[in-house]
Amino acid sequence: MNRNRNLAKLAVPIGVVGIVMLLVVPVPAPLLDVLIILNILLALVILLTTMFVRKPLDFSVFPSLLLVATLFRLGLNVASTRLVLGDAYAGQVIEAFGHIAVGGSIIIGAVIFLILVVIQFVVVTKGAERVAEVGARFTLDAMPGKQMAIDADLNAGLITDVQAKERRAEVSAEADFYGAMDGASKFVKGDAIAGIIIIIINLVGGVAIGMIQRGMEIGEALETYALLTIGDGLVTQIPALLMAVSTGMIVTRSNAESDMGTTASAQLSQSRNALMIAGAAAIVMGLIPGMPIVPFVIIGALLLFASQRIKATEQAKAKEEAVAQIAAPRTDTTEDLIEQMRVHALEILLAPDLVDVVSGASDDLLARVKALRRKVAMELGVVVPPVRTRDSVDLPPATYVIRIAGVEAGRGVAPSGKVLALGDSLDALPGTSTVEPVFGLAGKWVPAEMRHSAEMTGATVIDRVSVLVTHLSSVITGNAARLLSREDVRVLTEGVKTVNPSAVDELVPGLLTLAEVQRVLQGLLLEQVPINDLSRIYEALTLRAKVTTDPEALIEAARLALGPALLTPHLDGTVLRVIMIDPTLEQSMLENMRPSELGTQIMLDPSRTEQILHSLKESVGKVQARGVSAVLVCAPALRPAIRRLVSAQVGGLPVLSYQEVTSAAVDIETVGVVRGAETIAA
Repeated sequence: MNRNRNLAKLAVPIGVVGIVMLLVVPVPAPLLDVLIILNILLALVILLTTMFVRKPLDFSVFPSLLLVATLFRLGLNVASTRLVLGDAYAGQVIEAFGHIAVGGSIIIGAVIFLILVVIQFVVVTKGAERVAEVGARFTLDAMPGKQMAIDADLNAGLITDVQAKERRAEVSAEADFYGAMDGASKFVKGDAIAGIIIIIINLVGGVAIGMIQRGMEIGEALETYALLTIGDGLVTQIPALLMAVSTGMIVTRSNAESDMGTTASAQLSQSRNALMIAGAAAIVMGLIPGMPIVPFVIIGALLLFASQRIKATEQAKAKEEAVAQIAAPRTDTTEDLIEQMRVHALEILLAPDLVDVVSGASDDLLARVKALRRKVAMELGVVVPPVRTRDSVDLPPATYVIRIAGVEAGRGVAPSGKVLALGDSLDALPGTSTVEPVFGLAGKWVPAEMRHSAEMTGATVIDRVSVLVTHLSSVITGNAARLLSREDVRVLTEGVKTVNPSAVDELVPGLLTLAEVQRVLQGLLLEQVPINDLSRIYEALTLRAKVTTDPEALIEAARLALGPALLTPHLDGTVLRVIMIDPTLEQSMLENMRPSELGTQIMLDPSRTEQILHSLKESVGKVQARGVSAVLVCAPALRPAIRRLVSAQVGGLPVLSYQEVTSAAVDIETVGVVRGAETIAA
């Protein structure tokens, strides 16, 4: 194994050195025959390989291989030219190609050779060069959008760090490949030009040598050297044409699940009507006077036969599906009815045309949900219950619904065969305008085949499974408190007991019941406070529960114990931007605090409360206009009541107490002050 690996490692360097030797050392005709055959077969193998790869990056060595093959071909040109001009004989292969092409007429041979040159240089090479150039430019322009999409998937927990690293490497490799192909296509163009020049030199130089040195008549010299020149041109132009076709093939391939032959066969036979119309048209064309009717009828009949085979296959498949659906057991046992009646904690309903997202493909919804559950567990400390996924015929097409405890918590669309483009310049793209369900961004569902065009406009393109999973992540995060069940609290408590038994034994059930602990943890989750550090939370609850079992006081004690962990999500480096409450207003709020069944409330005049909220919204708006975020800080006694007051009006604004803000060494920057009517007047 190691020996074979070492030989493979040395093969290319030795081959390149041998090619360089061809340019200097004379080669005997028999050896030249072997090298010419090797050159033709190498080009053929490369062409066939480009047809069987699934995506261009599977043949990433192609640009370097193209350079080596071009150099090899030019080396053979030099070696054959030396033999043609020196010995008037360049081996059996060149002579055989010359006789076949000339066919008894030098003019015919010359015309055939020129046609091959035109096909290679004007059609294939020129087209491949243009495609490679455009592909390189588009790929490089689309890199920022692809990197942003990877970062979005990583932040949403849809992929791991390792997967993100692999995707970034693939994006970089794709850009490098198309950049290399843009340069390598110039080798093909230069090779075609060099081949033409070498042929002219061979013909002119050969005739001159034949007449001057060998004393031939002009007709004899022209016949001898034209034969060798055309043969030499063909044995080099044919592999050159194969390499040009390979270049065009590799740069025009898109990523697919199968090789080119399988993909082409499947896609060409996907429309029965197209084959039927083409077959009928072929038969009609055969009936035109003067046309050979037999070939047209044969081809038309084959196309009609193929269309009928497709129809039969489709009918058989539909019949099998219908039989399977009828044969499926339908039981209405008590257990089945109970299972259907049971309310699931977390559920996704899919329209019938969306069930393919759970098919087990690379973008499988179930696998992405599994990764999301792990991400939420790491970030919030909550074990998300298993997500039940089922279809619902009551939903409109392309619609999904996210339910929590049987109640709809989110709804969106994810059309099949389309991707979501988010950006400002989407008017030129075909598709259906929409609003992204999580962040409220304007977007458009565009056909999946337009993904590259959408990225070229600077839009961020997201596949439909990522849209659904991101929406699910937002719903889970916003409803984490509802998802935390009593059983979850018991399991989490037992987990703490294995590492810190004293904290649990002293708290549960001596001071607090599991229900009371659950209420505290739900209160923390309601404000997006992670509960992973349960040991510290339980220790704080133990101290506070000896004084009071009021849930509000217990939640504040747990928050204070977490300390710096509350500040980390809101820091910009070491800077914490805060919105203060005017001291006079804050004192007035403290004086008007009243206990209630739902916790402490600030009992102010409605008009005054409206003025306070208006001032707060103005401060938040100014901060957001700067492109930064801030938190509202207040006295510890006021924090629960103020959070309850502003949560419905300024959703998402964190409310911290002075003690929580000063629990870590941070630089505080005041970016706004909330004032009431009396402070504004003052």
